[in-house]
Amino acid sequence: MGSAANTRLADLFGLTGWSKGELARLVNRQAAAMGHPQLATDTSRVRRWIDTGETPREPVPKVLAALFTERLGRVVTIEDLGFDRRRQTGKRQAGDGLPWPPERTAAVLTEFTGMDLMLNRRGLVGAGAALASGSVISSVMYDWLHSDPALAADAPVLDDPLHADPAAYDRYEAAPIGSQEIESLEHSVEVFRAWDASRGGGLQRKAVVGQLNEVGGMLSYRHPAHLQRRLWGVAANLAVLAGWMSHDVGLEPTAQKYFLIAAHAAREGGDRPRAGEALSRAARQMVHLGRPDEALDLMTLAKSGSGEATLPRTRAMLLTVEAWAQASMGHGQAMRRTLGEAEELFVSDKGDVAPPSWMQSFDEADLHGMQALAYRTLAEHDPSAASQAQVHAKRAITLRTGGHERSTIFDYLSLASACFIADDPDQADRYARMALLTIGETSSHRTWDRLRQMYRLTGRFSDYGTVRELRQEIDAALPRQKRKPARGRMNV
Repeated sequence: MGSAANTRLADLFGLTGWSKGELARLVNRQAAAMGHPQLATDTSRVRRWIDTGETPREPVPKVLAALFTERLGRVVTIEDLGFDRRRQTGKRQAGDGLPWPPERTAAVLTEFTGMDLMLNRRGLVGAGAALASGSVISSVMYDWLHSDPALAADAPVLDDPLHADPAAYDRYEAAPIGSQEIESLEHSVEVFRAWDASRGGGLQRKAVVGQLNEVGGMLSYRHPAHLQRRLWGVAANLAVLAGWMSHDVGLEPTAQKYFLIAAHAAREGGDRPRAGEALSRAARQMVHLGRPDEALDLMTLAKSGSGEATLPRTRAMLLTVEAWAQASMGHGQAMRRTLGEAEELFVSDKGDVAPPSWMQSFDEADLHGMQALAYRTLAEHDPSAASQAQVHAKRAITLRTGGHERSTIFDYLSLASACFIADDPDQADRYARMALLTIGETSSHRTWDRLRQMYRLTGRFSDYGTVRELRQEIDAALPRQKRKPARGRMNV
């Protein structure tokens, strides 16, 4: 029994509107539905969980996580409820349960995806939690990310190597697998990645989360080290995709959790560059939400934690994210210096070492696209940067190949925005209409976010004939429900 109140549980309990007696009854009913009819929770026990920090025995934490997830319409994990699953009396993990120990990664992954799938099945929104601070994530994960994991700790220690750890909620019943099955999983990642790049994250997000849930079950077995390492790689890639797709449709806290799961999975598989790239996704999310200072904290961790094995092109990609954060803060000199370093690294990559699958999409078009975005963002503070934004956006559009429709829309929006800032409404109108041609064919909320930002720039040209018509078309096309950023102005 603990001696201090469980403030996490108390805060979430306060959001539900339940009484303690009602929660006790719900626990008993849900436990019976999950195969535990013998459970008999009462009001006094619920009071002890909240007021004295008592940790209930299994399966109560899993039952509570399922109940709170359904009630609040977002994923609530056992750690979110303030329970220490390891039942250790020693020092707890700092910073919102980060980082969790290696033996917990597969279980955290499986539980979180299971809850996410439950929300999908029941038509709940899956949002509403607060984002963890980038500085908090960086401080608690620094030492962990810079150390090398022991691959022997990747899976739970089991007497029977073919026996899986009991499932967290909705765990996939997996069996040991071989190299052919892993190869199929790796191929599925490429299929999902291509779909996301073309059509956005909304339509395939549930499929990716389901596949990740299955992989979590597979990781509960101890496979030979080379297979286990590849499985962790699949988990990391799928978790990044799940996070990116969640970010693409506005499920921001869910997205951040997947990015952190991806970083854990990559690190457990010994792929520190992949862990750094996963954290860079969380940083891009922070910039998009108007929190560039926290993005820079995350990028410091991502770059330093990626290790010396990081290829030049990967380092270039990380620097473009850092430059975008600097641009959104109006730090033009720092941004230009960072982008210059990124260009040098990009061209220094001789291609003699094959890039990992997750870096193959960062090509010259993406480099110019990120440069266009950085200069366009800086132009909000320094209009002279708009001309450079146009140069890079046009180059990105020229280099784009089929299958990257979402990125092409972003390029056109960067270009149109830069033209408006540069007092060239005729060209801006032309490029904005190019974006409008295909924006409705994607499920990406981020494209609408950036369209809204461009729409804001049209205000001072509202009396200009073609722009007046453009504004009417955009106003008719935009979804009525606007998503608000977590804090501050959204940067695009």
